Amino acid sequence: MPDTAFSVISPQKLASAVVFASPHSGADYTDSFLAQSILGRREIRSSEDAFVDQLFQAAPEFGAPLLKALKPRAYLDLNRSPDELDPAVIEGVQRRGQNPRVASGLGVIPRVVANGRAIYSGKLPLAEAERRIMTCWHPYHTALKGLLEQAHRRFGQAILVDCHSMPHEAVDAMAAGRSGKPEVVLGDRFGAAAESGVVDRIEAAFAAAGLKVARNTPFAGAYIAQTYGRPSRRQHAVQIEIDRALYMDEVNIRPNANFDSLQKLLSQVAAEIALIGQEELPLAAE
Repeated sequence: MPDTAFSVISPQKLASAVVFASPHSGADYTDSFLAQSILGRREIRSSEDAFVDQLFQAAPEFGAPLLKALKPRAYLDLNRSPDELDPAVIEGVQRRGQNPRVASGLGVIPRVVANGRAIYSGKLPLAEAERRIMTCWHPYHTALKGLLEQAHRRFGQAILVDCHSMPHEAVDAMAAGRSGKPEVVLGDRFGAAAESGVVDRIEAAFAAAGLKVARNTPFAGAYIAQTYGRPSRRQHAVQIEIDRALYMDEVNIRPNANFDSLQKLLSQVAAEIALIGQEELPLAAE
């Protein structure tokens, strides 16, 4: 297993069933990958959840591990199934049914970044796609499964908090008809990925920090929430989307003047969420 696919920051003492993860904040843009792309370094980063791993870096201080991807989303999307292969960007792949994510260029090997900008001028060999999946996708998900299994063995439950960020324009688009724009969107696949009590507590932690929270619109959770959210087995998965305008300059992809204060605020939120994993949750209804 390569040591460059992901990083796990473990707590000095495991004290919570919560696992924090950041699958889209990887920023290891190798020269070889950039040479394959027709995009510049700033353009290719546009779909990256930049700095999200840093926003939650204090989680291990509260007894919960933090798993973070190192390879960028434009290289390989860890929030997709490994069989979501796009025939428009990978040679020798047959189209299988209608998958809206693949059709829009957002399969496991993305064809485009934000605003539909193509990453490559042509197609990649199937062997290249398979190599990326083998060396990055499988190691990350093996690590994630291991952390959730560890939590289950130790605490009798596991709570995955899957950390992401959303473009501010997505917030603007969903604001019509609302009393205020949400700053955080929690995705539990409309209750299929996590017990409502768990999501309530996570929402309360953000709300207590003064952040406006919405659920499932426009982001209800994708492959990771769907795959790892098994509330009947006492395994919960909640996707968190944070408005990028709160902490970064989206055009230049760098922290803004509010970054440090939001990071401190989210450290308090992480502490509250970690407490959920120290409590005995009721069994889900059959």
